[in-house]
Amino acid sequence: MILKLITTAVLATAVAATVAAPASAGVNGRQANQQGRIYAGVANGSLTPGEFLRLERQQASIHRHEMFLRTIHGGRLTAFDRFVLNQRLNRASNNIWNKKH
Repeated sequence: MILKLITTAVLATAVAATVAAPASAGVNGRQANQQGRIYAGVANGSLTPGEFLRLERQQASIHRHEMFLRTIHGGRLTAFDRFVLNQRLNRASNNIWNKKH
């Protein structure tokens, strides 16, 4: 039972990430997409100023983390770095959706 729930959650996350931004977009493409979603939420009034600031801080933290990882690996991201950043971007994407609805 628990295995089915975990499998379902993993598949749902993978599908949501694919729908939100294609895998070919990479980390920077996903960040740009999420910024657009945040700005659209502000424009249509579904995000309050406080929610906007929290989401922006989260995006800035992810960006700083990416820059740090690129610095320590000579300007490139390893597969594990991309995995970690995508996990953070998945959480940020869920936060954006939750705040907007």
